[in-house]
Amino acid sequence: MNAFQKTLAVAALGVSAIATSAAADDLATVQTFYDIFTDPSPETHAAFLAASSEDWKSYADYSGDYQVREEYLPISEGIAAFMPDLQFTIEAMHQDGNFVTVRSRSIATPAGEFLGIDPEGRSFDIMNIDIHELRDGKLVNLWHIEDWATAMQQMSGQ
Repeated sequence: MNAFQKTLAVAALGVSAIATSAAADDLATVQTFYDIFTDPSPETHAAFLAASSEDWKSYADYSGDYQVREEYLPISEGIAAFMPDLQFTIEAMHQDGNFVTVRSRSIATPAGEFLGIDPEGRSFDIMNIDIHELRDGKLVNLWHIEDWATAMQQMSGQ
């Protein structure tokens, strides 16, 4: 290997290390969103607010409606209170440019009627898919879907 090839190889390794570090930072930023559900506390709320842009939006369908980050914090507290045994597990995170896709699993037993169903103590175990968009290291958008049809089946004993 000549000097030019060695220099090029070292430069490529350096760029790769920088990209890996940036990706790790982005994944840690995305993790702050999930922490508000598994440990809703002033610390996790502050971390999420610091990791998200002031105009962060969450979209759950194509209606054009969205929620802003300040609306999400009380939601996370409500979910934790209504489903105190919630187990939220990230199964996989994949980054492509400014987008991080997360496949996760939610297992919980609602404390009462949920989605119009009295679960009678039955739990659900569902898959969730989230797509986070980051800009300048901050969360800016979230598109998400949860398998609520399966949750309804499981809670109704089917």
